[in-house]
Amino acid sequence: MLHHGPAFSLTRDADILRLHFDTADNKVNVFDKRALEDFGAVLDVIDAQGGVDGLIMTSGKSVFIAGADITEFLDYFIAPDAELAGMLDRVNAQFNRFEDLPFPTVVAINGEAQGGGFEICLAADFRIMAEGARVGLPEVKLGIMPGWGGSVRLPRLIGIDNAVEWMCSGSAKKAAVALADGAADAVVAPELLEQSALDIIEQVRLGRIDVAARRRLKTGPVLLSDMERTMAIMSAKGVVGAKAGPHYPSPLTIIDVVASHATRERNEALPIESAAFVKLAKTDVAASLVGIFLNDQQLKRIARGVTKGHAAPVKRAAVLGAGIMGGGVAYQSASNGVPIVMKDIRQEAIQTGLDEAGALLGKQVARGALKPAGVPAILNAIVPALSYGEFGDVDLVVEAVVENAKVKASVLAEVEAAVSDDTVITTNTSTISVNLLAKSLQRPENFCGMHFFNPVHRMPLVEVIRAEGSSERAIATTVAYAQAMKKTPIVVNDCPGFLVNRILFAYFAGYTRLIADGGDVVAIDKALERFGWPMGPAYLLDVVGLDTGKHAAAVMAEGFPDRMASERRTVIDAMYEAERFGQKNGKGFYRYEADKRGKLQKLPDPDGDAVVKSVQSASQAFEPDTIVDRLMIPMCIEAARCVEDDIVGTPAEADMGLVYGLGFPPFRGGALRWVDKAGLADFCARADSMSDLGPLYRPTARMRAMADSGDTFYQRSAT
Repeated sequence: MLHHGPAFSLTRDADILRLHFDTADNKVNVFDKRALEDFGAVLDVIDAQGGVDGLIMTSGKSVFIAGADITEFLDYFIAPDAELAGMLDRVNAQFNRFEDLPFPTVVAINGEAQGGGFEICLAADFRIMAEGARVGLPEVKLGIMPGWGGSVRLPRLIGIDNAVEWMCSGSAKKAAVALADGAADAVVAPELLEQSALDIIEQVRLGRIDVAARRRLKTGPVLLSDMERTMAIMSAKGVVGAKAGPHYPSPLTIIDVVASHATRERNEALPIESAAFVKLAKTDVAASLVGIFLNDQQLKRIARGVTKGHAAPVKRAAVLGAGIMGGGVAYQSASNGVPIVMKDIRQEAIQTGLDEAGALLGKQVARGALKPAGVPAILNAIVPALSYGEFGDVDLVVEAVVENAKVKASVLAEVEAAVSDDTVITTNTSTISVNLLAKSLQRPENFCGMHFFNPVHRMPLVEVIRAEGSSERAIATTVAYAQAMKKTPIVVNDCPGFLVNRILFAYFAGYTRLIADGGDVVAIDKALERFGWPMGPAYLLDVVGLDTGKHAAAVMAEGFPDRMASERRTVIDAMYEAERFGQKNGKGFYRYEADKRGKLQKLPDPDGDAVVKSVQSASQAFEPDTIVDRLMIPMCIEAARCVEDDIVGTPAEADMGLVYGLGFPPFRGGALRWVDKAGLADFCARADSMSDLGPLYRPTARMRAMADSGDTFYQRSAT
């Protein structure tokens, strides 16, 4: 053993060095401060070796290297620029030392190599990947960019076009894609990784592979003419700029950085990358996206705590109610390995559900995410049923019938009589109290809510709603099933609207009052879309359905009359009375027509405008910032109330519920993080300027106390 440190060990077998990364107290290998220090120490030992034919780098974890430790990076993000730049310089110096070793280096990538974990792979001469391994540079998802040489080495290795797509999408690339693009030199079975590495070193020793030429390619300028380089950059900007939008600076920054250093040698290119990294790391967008990442990690930790020791395995599930929602649930379950019974009382509804599942699978095939041969097995895992005969061995049931308390109660009682005594029964309700529905059951301890968001296959959130009688086993099993379906579960307590809809309808209450005060539908939608929402409130109501909106608004008004009830007829009432239900019948705030591809197009509609005017005494122009505050202040206050009322346990859960359930702009970090950035004192002052609008705009006593003490919802070091 030449070296045995906290992260790296080095051994020598004849003329071959073996560098092994395996941190004893981490589940995955990450480049934290300790690992980076140890990497420098092992490089000193490597430099002292003579007569070496080559080096093979391996990992002791199933994940090759997960990347940098983002929790440590946060300290650098809030440190002075020079301190962050100094860290980048030190790491780059180490990676350069590795790249410049006087013998060939091979990394044997057995699993994931992401971010900094892939950047060290790029510094090696050769990359061999196991068949199931994936590599990538996901930094753009955190609002930053590769900072340890990734933007320099990857374009020189696989070309500007491919490298820009890799970096600006941030997606993990399968081994076959990495090989086709040139980022990997071979893809082999996992058990052949080491032998393949030895074979490459032998080929170099015999003079059949020119390592020096490979290094010149990777450390010199990009091999393109001025015209070719310009065309590649312009083309990338056009494609990436359209996708990134105005709120996310990192994708276009990556392209500009590549353009700036493409004509330079490695040692001149790296400082350009580092300078851009420092600027991005200091942006609010990076702070928000890192916050989203950390919140997501917190949700996973909470879910692990909920399921540990309590969750029962769900080997077979069932969904009651077919159609679009039932078909979506069935598809999500079956495509993730959990067979499911799909029951309805009508054969045509079952066919609709099967058609929905088939259409979703067809889209997967079209995207290349699923081979056609895999479709029959998934469809066969969805068992259609007109009776409860198939329910004897199901472990969990999702009730997804019409949103009517009496109908749901009746169906829940029926299914309870058809399943075993320990089957977990859940209700996919968006507004009806789970405590109320539990009264229809003989075994309420086996019952909870499981609220999916539409469309099921796209929306990552599932609200798991705890009724007063729900057992830990029922909650844990439902959380585990949601995870098995590749959803993000958040456990919430029962209240009108639960978490997401309760907060959403505070936003809608602000909207209906703004409309009543003379606000313009299009101007409001544009202001909220510029804020970052995927669609404005009118368009969102049209998508949700004004009949659904009317029902949910009534539930919220009954539950929270002081701030969500209206003394006068609202624009939602007016749209419902005019039978303008939105996209479901082609007319709402806007008019909808299908284009040649069958996609609904949003169009102006004077008839819809007339309905809006019927609830207004006069028209009034509002500034965009005022429009945003009129809707966002109620939303943020309601989010704070949900934490105070113990509907959720943490601000992270409240914020991620909005991000994953509603599409809250990720670059703003969530409602409560947005308040933190403004400062609670400033937020309360803005709310107080609208206090004449009623309780919807009045911060809670706790929020005011936090404002007085300078407190925040999140620790400052995490933002």
